[in-house]
Amino acid sequence: MLDELKNSLWQQFGASIDALINAIEACPETLYRNNKRFFYTAYHVAIFLDYYLTIPPKDFEPQLPFTIVEKENMPDEALDDVYPDEHYSKEELLEHIELSREKCRNIVMGIKENGNPRFIEAVEVGKMDYSLIEILLYNIRHVQHHAAQLNMLLRNEGHEPPKWVASVN
Repeated sequence: MLDELKNSLWQQFGASIDALINAIEACPETLYRNNKRFFYTAYHVAIFLDYYLTIPPKDFEPQLPFTIVEKENMPDEALDDVYPDEHYSKEELLEHIELSREKCRNIVMGIKENGNPRFIEAVEVGKMDYSLIEILLYNIRHVQHHAAQLNMLLRNEGHEPPKWVASVN
């Protein structure tokens, strides 16, 4: 049963990451450079994909550095309090996502019957204290949510979004 769970979880998580990759790859370079909402959304989901795969989260070291900015000083296009230090290229972003994809696969395939680590993050507003399975499910939902937003932005700009990804390649 555990092997079936791991394989199914990877098939769906991998598919959500592939959907994200496909949306970024489908974005024309001019749109990627000029549409700040597209870039910030893609950057945000890439960073948090990696972050939610880092257990414990205090060990997170971003490969694409950012600055934490107070909410009242955030640019309108940015998400949360994470603002990229530069406008990273599509290639840099995709490379980072590919590394996170492999990290994700290793974590999913390493799930044990008992004794898995927990994702525990103390924050001012609340506290995230999730089992490994729950943080993985949370992360899948987050990736898929933002991949859908990227597809909507592509559509709104008159570009064909990529097709649905049913399972990992």
